[in-house]
Amino acid sequence: MIGSLPEFKQDWTILTQVNIYPNPEEYFWPIKKKKMKKILTSITLGLLSCASFATPQIETIKKMETIILVHGAWADASSWDAVVPLLKGKGHEVIVVNLVGHGKDTSSFSGISFQTYVEQVKAAIGNRSNIVLVGHSFAGMVISQVAEEIPTQIKKLIYLAAALPHDGESLLGLAKQDPLSHIGKYLTIDEPHGAAIISKEGAADIFAADAPKNIQDYIASNIKPEPLAPLATPVHLTELNFGRIQKVYIHTVNDNAISYAAQQYMVKTGKVARVYSLPSSHTPFISMPGKLAAIIITESK
Repeated sequence: MIGSLPEFKQDWTILTQVNIYPNPEEYFWPIKKKKMKKILTSITLGLLSCASFATPQIETIKKMETIILVHGAWADASSWDAVVPLLKGKGHEVIVVNLVGHGKDTSSFSGISFQTYVEQVKAAIGNRSNIVLVGHSFAGMVISQVAEEIPTQIKKLIYLAAALPHDGESLLGLAKQDPLSHIGKYLTIDEPHGAAIISKEGAADIFAADAPKNIQDYIASNIKPEPLAPLATPVHLTELNFGRIQKVYIHTVNDNAISYAAQQYMVKTGKVARVYSLPSSHTPFISMPGKLAAIIITESK
């Protein structure tokens, strides 16, 4: 910082006292008045000029979008473990939602509804805006309803091998329209306990046919029942809210959970802006996390 005139006088006194310049007027007096003012003015203008060039650089720093990831049925937040570091590495804030009743959460299924999931995602969003909301599989239903309820906070919806519903549709209703899915032959509905159960024998075939054997074994050993009520609950969507949000779909071509044909049909009728395809099973975050992350990053710019 440039010193003020009083500071300059103080410096003048100090120089005299320490005998650096015993007779400072002899050395400085020629520049003390008019020339000193010119020097100070030149330095000030130079600094202001530098500041004017620095300001645009600060203004051009782009705030990275917040990406929120929501897992599907018979899964949990750990699904995204290989993808999250890749997204964060590009500077994005990444929030992973673990839906109630999944993973280590042991909440009773009786208290879990579809709206429970919707409120969870809305809570994760908080007061943020320009959210890129990514839903896998069943979570396509959830992110659609979230977009309906808080459309002004959502920038984009990304459906990863996901259900893309119309108003009044439920996941179970959409599943009935997908005869190529392998879920039906391994699914048991336990109505007394409100659970949908996939047999261990079918887990790898349905969800991770292209994963390494050790990963397939882990999935089969750790798959848990799914709360039934949310799967049967229809969404309530309008063109005014949900309809105005930009949508992107990522196909999984070798999918045995939601078949490629079913995905294509939903895209055809779902007003999707852009489509990508991955040559994977239902879980590309396991078999090709880098390619999946690259798509999400592209769509989050």
